[in-house]
Amino acid sequence: MDVYEAISKRMTIRDFAPKEIPQQVVERILSAGLQAPSNDHLRRWEFILVQDRQMREKLAGKIHPPQTEKGTAALVKRMGLSVDSQREMYRQAIPRQVAMLLDAALLVIPCFHVNGELLKPETLSSLNCFASIWCCIENILIAAAAEGIYGVTRIPFEPERGHLHKTLHIPPEYEVPCYLALGYPAESAGRMTQEPVSLTNKIHENTW
Repeated sequence: MDVYEAISKRMTIRDFAPKEIPQQVVERILSAGLQAPSNDHLRRWEFILVQDRQMREKLAGKIHPPQTEKGTAALVKRMGLSVDSQREMYRQAIPRQVAMLLDAALLVIPCFHVNGELLKPETLSSLNCFASIWCCIENILIAAAAEGIYGVTRIPFEPERGHLHKTLHIPPEYEVPCYLALGYPAESAGRMTQEPVSLTNKIHENTW
C-alpha cells in the first residue's frame, strides 16, 4: 500500500475486533511515528503501551461521558451542533469513550517533553513541542492504516491529566497529548460520513 492509499484509508474506529496486533507490526507502526519531524531534533517522545486490563480500567476511571442514548442525545443537543454528520459523529462517539480504550488491541499513551507550562505558552512558537507530537501521532495512524489497523484519539480533560501522570508515573516535564487506541475494526465498525470539501475552495493564491 502506498502512502496516498494509506492516507485515504485511514479512518476513526471505536469498535474493535478481539484480535491481537503482532509485536513486529506494533514496532513498525511506532517506528513510523519516530520518523516525524521533531521541534528540537531530539525526538523526546515516549510511548507507554497499556495492555493490562485492570490498568486500563484504572486509567478510564476519570472518564465520565453519558453512557445512555438519552444522555448522549441531551449532551449533543446542548452542544448546539447544526451539521447532521457532526451530530451523528458525537452521538456515536460519546458513549464509546471508555469502551474504545478498554477494547482496543493496543492502547498507547504518547508522551512528549515540554519546556515550561504547555497551557500557558508565551508565544505560538512555544507550542512547537505540541505540534511535533501530533506529527508523530499522524504518522502512527497512517502506518497503522497501511497494516489494516485503525484507531481513535481522545484528548484528556483536565482531571484526567493529573490522573494519567500519577497512575503511569509520568515525569512532570512530560505531557500526554491523547490516548491512542488502535486495533483491527469490528465487523460492525464503519467509516463515519465526513462533510465533503473542495480542494479548489481551500487554495488561496498569494493572499486569502
